[in-house]
Amino acid sequence: MNTNERDSNKKIAVITGALFIVATVSGFLANSLIGSIIGASDYLVQIVANKNMIVLGAIFSFMAAVGSAGIAMSLYPVLRKYNEGLALGSVGFRLVEGVFYLVSALGLLSLLSLSQEYISAGSQAAPAFQVLGHLILEVRVWAGFVFGVIAFCIGGSLYYYIMYRARLIPRWLSAWGLVGLALLFLMSLLLAFGERISEPSGNLLLLAAPIAIQEMVFAVWLIVKGFNPSAIASESNN
Repeated sequence: MNTNERDSNKKIAVITGALFIVATVSGFLANSLIGSIIGASDYLVQIVANKNMIVLGAIFSFMAAVGSAGIAMSLYPVLRKYNEGLALGSVGFRLVEGVFYLVSALGLLSLLSLSQEYISAGSQAAPAFQVLGHLILEVRVWAGFVFGVIAFCIGGSLYYYIMYRARLIPRWLSAWGLVGLALLFLMSLLLAFGERISEPSGNLLLLAAPIAIQEMVFAVWLIVKGFNPSAIASESNN
Protein backbone atom coordinates (compact mmCIF):
# COMPACT_ATOMS: atom_id res chain seq x y z
CA MET A 1 0.00 0.00 0.00
CA ASN A 2 1.55 3.31 -1.10
CA THR A 3 1.60 6.56 0.87
CA ASN A 4 -1.18 8.18 -1.18
CA GLU A 5 -3.54 5.25 -0.59
CA ARG A 6 -2.75 5.22 3.13
CA ASP A 7 -3.41 8.96 3.39
CA SER A 8 -6.64 8.58 1.41
CA ASN A 9 -7.91 5.81 3.71
CA LYS A 10 -7.01 7.87 6.79
CA LYS A 11 -8.88 10.86 5.37
CA ILE A 12 -11.93 8.67 4.68
CA ALA A 13 -11.81 7.31 8.24
CA VAL A 14 -11.65 10.81 9.75
CA ILE A 15 -14.49 12.12 7.57
CA THR A 16 -16.64 9.10 8.38
CA GLY A 17 -15.98 9.47 12.11
CA ALA A 18 -16.91 13.15 11.96
CA LEU A 19 -20.14 12.32 10.08
CA PHE A 20 -21.08 9.75 12.74
CA ILE A 21 -20.67 12.42 15.41
CA VAL A 22 -22.63 15.01 13.41
CA ALA A 23 -25.51 12.62 12.68
CA THR A 24 -25.80 11.23 16.22
CA VAL A 25 -25.38 14.53 18.07
CA SER A 26 -27.74 16.38 15.68
CA GLY A 27 -30.42 13.74 16.12
CA PHE A 28 -30.04 13.85 19.90
CA LEU A 29 -30.23 17.67 19.97
CA ALA A 30 -33.29 17.70 17.71
CA ASN A 31 -35.19 15.29 19.95
CA SER A 32 -34.06 17.10 23.11
CA LEU A 33 -35.24 20.48 21.82
CA ILE A 34 -38.68 19.41 20.61
CA GLY A 35 -39.53 16.34 22.69
CA SER A 36 -41.26 18.10 25.60
CA ILE A 37 -42.96 20.58 23.25
CA ILE A 38 -44.66 18.17 20.85
CA GLY A 39 -45.26 15.73 23.69
CA ALA A 40 -47.37 18.22 25.65
CA SER A 41 -51.14 17.82 25.75
CA ASP A 42 -51.52 21.36 24.37
CA TYR A 43 -48.69 20.92 21.85
CA LEU A 44 -50.33 23.14 19.20
CA VAL A 45 -50.18 26.06 21.63
CA GLN A 46 -46.70 25.16 22.87
CA ILE A 47 -45.31 24.96 19.33
CA VAL A 48 -46.28 28.56 18.60
CA ALA A 49 -44.85 29.68 21.94
CA ASN A 50 -41.57 27.91 21.18
CA LYS A 51 -41.25 28.66 17.47
CA ASN A 52 -37.47 29.14 17.52
CA MET A 53 -36.94 25.81 19.27
CA ILE A 54 -39.06 24.04 16.65
CA VAL A 55 -37.16 25.64 13.77
CA LEU A 56 -33.84 24.79 15.40
CA GLY A 57 -35.02 21.23 15.96
CA ALA A 58 -35.94 20.95 12.28
CA ILE A 59 -32.48 22.24 11.30
CA PHE A 60 -30.79 19.65 13.51
CA SER A 61 -33.04 16.96 12.00
CA PHE A 62 -31.90 18.06 8.55
CA MET A 63 -28.26 17.87 9.66
CA ALA A 64 -28.86 14.36 11.01
CA ALA A 65 -30.39 13.33 7.67
CA VAL A 66 -27.42 14.67 5.70
CA GLY A 67 -24.92 13.10 8.09
CA SER A 68 -26.66 9.73 7.98
CA ALA A 69 -26.64 9.63 4.19
CA GLY A 70 -23.03 10.80 4.07
CA ILE A 71 -21.71 8.01 6.32
CA ALA A 72 -22.25 5.13 3.89
CA MET A 73 -21.20 7.31 0.94
CA SER A 74 -17.88 8.14 2.60
CA LEU A 75 -17.29 4.46 3.48
CA TYR A 76 -18.09 3.22 -0.02
CA PRO A 77 -14.64 3.76 -1.64
CA VAL A 78 -13.07 1.50 1.02
CA LEU A 79 -15.83 -1.09 1.42
CA ARG A 80 -16.39 -1.69 -2.31
CA LYS A 81 -12.97 -3.35 -2.48
CA TYR A 82 -14.27 -6.11 -0.21
CA ASN A 83 -17.89 -6.46 -1.35
CA GLU A 84 -19.14 -3.91 -3.87
CA GLY A 85 -22.75 -5.14 -3.84
CA LEU A 86 -23.18 -4.86 -0.06
CA ALA A 87 -21.30 -1.56 0.00
CA LEU A 88 -23.65 -0.14 -2.63
CA GLY A 89 -26.63 -1.51 -0.71
CA SER A 90 -25.49 0.25 2.45
CA VAL A 91 -25.36 3.55 0.54
CA GLY A 92 -28.85 3.00 -0.84
CA PHE A 93 -30.47 2.16 2.50
CA ARG A 94 -28.81 5.05 4.30
CA LEU A 95 -29.94 7.43 1.57
CA VAL A 96 -33.48 6.11 2.09
CA GLU A 97 -33.01 6.69 5.82
CA GLY A 98 -32.02 10.29 5.14
CA VAL A 99 -35.14 10.83 3.04
CA PHE A 100 -37.37 9.58 5.86
CA TYR A 101 -35.61 11.89 8.32
CA LEU A 102 -36.25 14.80 5.97
CA VAL A 103 -39.94 13.84 5.90
CA SER A 104 -39.91 13.90 9.70
CA ALA A 105 -38.28 17.36 9.72
CA LEU A 106 -40.84 18.67 7.21
CA GLY A 107 -43.58 17.26 9.41
CA LEU A 108 -42.21 19.31 12.29
CA LEU A 109 -42.31 22.50 10.22
CA SER A 110 -45.83 21.59 9.06
CA LEU A 111 -46.88 21.41 12.70
CA LEU A 112 -45.50 24.90 13.20
CA SER A 113 -47.65 26.24 10.35
CA LEU A 114 -50.66 24.29 11.61
CA SER A 115 -50.27 25.60 15.16
CA GLN A 116 -50.17 29.19 13.92
CA GLU A 117 -53.42 28.64 12.04
CA TYR A 118 -54.86 26.88 15.08
CA ILE A 119 -54.29 29.94 17.27
CA SER A 120 -55.92 32.21 14.67
CA ALA A 121 -58.91 29.96 13.99
CA GLY A 122 -60.48 30.01 17.44
CA SER A 123 -62.12 27.31 19.55
CA GLN A 124 -64.79 26.25 17.04
CA ALA A 125 -62.23 24.88 14.57
CA ALA A 126 -60.02 23.40 17.28
CA PRO A 127 -61.13 19.73 16.88
CA ALA A 128 -60.26 19.68 13.17
CA PHE A 129 -56.81 21.17 13.81
CA GLN A 130 -56.17 18.70 16.60
CA VAL A 131 -57.03 15.74 14.38
CA LEU A 132 -54.75 17.03 11.62
CA GLY A 133 -51.97 17.70 14.14
CA HIS A 134 -52.28 14.17 15.49
CA LEU A 135 -51.98 12.75 11.98
CA ILE A 136 -48.83 14.80 11.31
CA LEU A 137 -47.33 13.58 14.59
CA GLU A 138 -47.99 9.98 13.58
CA VAL A 139 -46.42 10.53 10.15
CA ARG A 140 -43.33 11.90 11.91
CA VAL A 141 -43.06 8.79 14.06
CA TRP A 142 -43.58 6.41 11.13
CA ALA A 143 -40.97 8.26 9.08
CA GLY A 144 -38.41 9.05 11.77
CA PHE A 145 -38.68 6.14 14.20
CA VAL A 146 -40.00 3.24 12.12
CA PHE A 147 -39.16 3.33 8.40
CA GLY A 148 -36.13 5.59 8.82
CA VAL A 149 -34.77 3.42 11.63
CA ILE A 150 -35.40 0.20 9.68
CA ALA A 151 -33.49 1.61 6.69
CA PHE A 152 -30.67 2.64 9.04
CA CYS A 153 -30.52 -0.81 10.62
CA ILE A 154 -30.30 -2.57 7.25
CA GLY A 155 -27.76 -0.15 5.79
CA GLY A 156 -25.63 -0.18 8.94
CA SER A 157 -25.72 -3.98 9.17
CA LEU A 158 -24.35 -4.24 5.62
CA TYR A 159 -21.24 -2.16 6.28
CA TYR A 160 -20.63 -3.61 9.74
CA TYR A 161 -20.80 -7.09 8.20
CA ILE A 162 -18.21 -6.12 5.58
CA MET A 163 -15.94 -4.61 8.23
CA TYR A 164 -16.36 -7.68 10.44
CA ARG A 165 -15.40 -10.06 7.64
CA ALA A 166 -12.53 -7.90 6.40
CA ARG A 167 -11.29 -6.99 9.91
CA LEU A 168 -11.16 -3.32 8.91
CA ILE A 169 -11.88 -2.48 12.54
CA PRO A 170 -11.68 -4.71 15.64
CA ARG A 171 -14.26 -7.48 15.37
CA TRP A 172 -15.65 -6.68 18.82
CA LEU A 173 -16.51 -3.18 17.59
CA SER A 174 -18.26 -4.30 14.41
CA ALA A 175 -20.04 -7.11 16.32
CA TRP A 176 -21.21 -4.52 18.87
CA GLY A 177 -22.62 -2.52 15.97
CA LEU A 178 -24.52 -5.51 14.60
CA VAL A 179 -26.02 -6.35 18.02
CA GLY A 180 -26.91 -2.71 18.65
CA LEU A 181 -28.65 -2.46 15.29
CA ALA A 182 -30.62 -5.66 16.02
CA LEU A 183 -31.88 -4.12 19.27
CA LEU A 184 -32.77 -0.87 17.50
CA PHE A 185 -34.60 -2.83 14.82
CA LEU A 186 -36.59 -4.52 17.59
CA MET A 187 -37.49 -1.09 18.97
CA SER A 188 -38.89 0.02 15.60
CA LEU A 189 -40.94 -3.18 15.33
CA LEU A 190 -42.38 -2.72 18.81
CA LEU A 191 -43.37 0.82 17.85
CA ALA A 192 -44.92 -0.29 14.56
CA PHE A 193 -46.95 -3.15 16.06
CA GLY A 194 -47.80 -1.50 19.37
CA GLU A 195 -51.29 -0.52 20.33
CA ARG A 196 -50.66 3.13 19.49
CA ILE A 197 -47.87 4.66 17.44
CA SER A 198 -45.88 7.26 19.38
CA GLU A 199 -42.30 8.39 19.84
CA PRO A 200 -40.21 5.87 21.81
CA SER A 201 -39.87 6.47 25.53
CA GLY A 202 -39.02 4.64 28.72
CA ASN A 203 -37.80 1.07 28.23
CA LEU A 204 -38.00 1.33 24.45
CA LEU A 205 -35.31 4.03 24.47
CA LEU A 206 -32.99 1.61 26.26
CA LEU A 207 -32.99 -0.49 23.10
CA ALA A 208 -31.44 2.44 21.22
CA ALA A 209 -28.69 3.05 23.79
CA PRO A 210 -26.22 0.30 22.69
CA ILE A 211 -25.95 1.51 19.08
CA ALA A 212 -25.81 5.18 20.15
CA ILE A 213 -22.84 4.45 22.43
CA GLN A 214 -21.22 2.18 19.84
CA GLU A 215 -21.40 4.85 17.14
CA MET A 216 -19.56 7.34 19.34
CA VAL A 217 -16.87 4.76 20.18
CA PHE A 218 -16.67 3.82 16.49
CA ALA A 219 -16.38 7.49 15.48
CA VAL A 220 -13.51 8.11 17.88
CA TRP A 221 -11.81 4.89 16.76
CA LEU A 222 -11.97 5.93 13.10
CA ILE A 223 -10.65 9.42 13.83
CA VAL A 224 -7.80 8.23 16.07
CA LYS A 225 -6.93 4.77 14.71
CA GLY A 226 -8.46 4.61 11.25
CA PHE A 227 -8.90 1.33 9.39
CA ASN A 228 -6.76 -1.72 10.14
CA PRO A 229 -3.60 -1.22 8.01
CA SER A 230 -2.96 -4.96 7.66
CA ALA A 231 -6.50 -5.55 6.29
CA ILE A 232 -6.04 -2.69 3.80
CA ALA A 233 -2.61 -3.95 2.77
CA SER A 234 -3.88 -7.51 2.35
CA GLU A 235 -6.61 -6.38 -0.04
CA SER A 236 -4.21 -4.13 -1.95
CA ASN A 237 -1.91 -7.09 -2.57
CA ASN A 238 -4.69 -9.27 -4.01
